[in-house]
Amino acid sequence: MAAPRYGRIAIIGVGLIGGSFALALKRAGACGEVVGVGRDPANLRIALERGAIDSSEPDAAAAVKNADLVLVSTPVAQFGKTFSSIAASLAPQALVMDAGSTKQDVVAAARAHLGGCLKQFVPAHPIAGAEHSGAAAARADLFDGKRVVLAPLAENPDALVRRAEEAWVACGARVFRMSAAEHDAVFAAVSHLPHLLAYALVHELSERGDAARLFGYAAGGFRDFTRIASSHPEMWRDICAANRVALLAEMDRYVSKLAAMRTLVERGDAAGLERVFADARAARNRWLAGEFSP
Repeated sequence: MAAPRYGRIAIIGVGLIGGSFALALKRAGACGEVVGVGRDPANLRIALERGAIDSSEPDAAAAVKNADLVLVSTPVAQFGKTFSSIAASLAPQALVMDAGSTKQDVVAAARAHLGGCLKQFVPAHPIAGAEHSGAAAARADLFDGKRVVLAPLAENPDALVRRAEEAWVACGARVFRMSAAEHDAVFAAVSHLPHLLAYALVHELSERGDAARLFGYAAGGFRDFTRIASSHPEMWRDICAANRVALLAEMDRYVSKLAAMRTLVERGDAAGLERVFADARAARNRWLAGEFSP
């Protein structure tokens, strides 16, 4: 698939994902000018210094004027305000995408605020996050070999969806499609719940009177399990609130599993524990070996 070419790209939210998207398209020779918008002037300076963006604008409406491609990569709670601010300034040829980790709320915000430009919006979610955030963490190879989910709207022209796919392929990603509802159910289980658990464990230990001693002895297992608790709090606050119905269902399933595990521990059922551990290890090893596919 030939790399697309965009004369002007607007990145609203030049953090890890937005900055990496710009760097990846630049690496592919797929864009001309990249203009960034953000709340933090220091972060925008870093994005300029690193070459992720070529210029910045004070507001989103100014940035999207004459843009061929717009990526909204802010915390999802800001999408309604952002869509409202850019709708009147979007060029007719502009492809608008997001990078949000939830989709049903984003689609609802687009329907409420994009008006006649709704058909230009193709919901997207790159599955390529990291625990670090901001333009300083952005890199051109972030999406190489990673999955990107598109959740096209009924209003999207087929050609526009293909343009969206081509943009992510140019970034090195593999593109899949699913509905917004299916997306939110899947990622509540494999992304949103794990983040919630990591935050909860670290927070619970930090509130104990002997927290310093506990953290002092924590090693690799604790570091690996809690790595994602270093993720951006505002972003994950919004994700958990937006996808709360699906997340609550996953929390209930996990609590049920914990209750069953507690019973095994309480009874001293070593054989039962080993069976669960062996099944879990086998499933994880199959996942690592690439035996599971969408």
